[in-house]
Amino acid sequence: MPVTPDDVRRIAKLARIAEPADRIDALTGELNGILKWVELLDEVDVAGAEPMTTPVLSALPLREDAVTDGGVRDAILTNAPKAEEGFFVVPKSVE
Repeated sequence: MPVTPDDVRRIAKLARIAEPADRIDALTGELNGILKWVELLDEVDVAGAEPMTTPVLSALPLREDAVTDGGVRDAILTNAPKAEEGFFVVPKSVE
């Protein structure tokens, strides 16, 4: 289905792009050219091709999924203005 000048005006309005009237015909031709190129991809035989997320085959490094406290609690609390029993102490915000 080819793109019409009315389609281009509507797309420009939806995209909030102000296009001058003399550019509408040129944009119509460009969009139709892009769509024809995309239609060429339909001619490619992809039977038996596995879908892929990247053209580079590489295994991702995995680590053990273990919950830890990071082991640096005391180092972090040294930066706190006030800490008690391993927790930050903050002023009350609600009475």
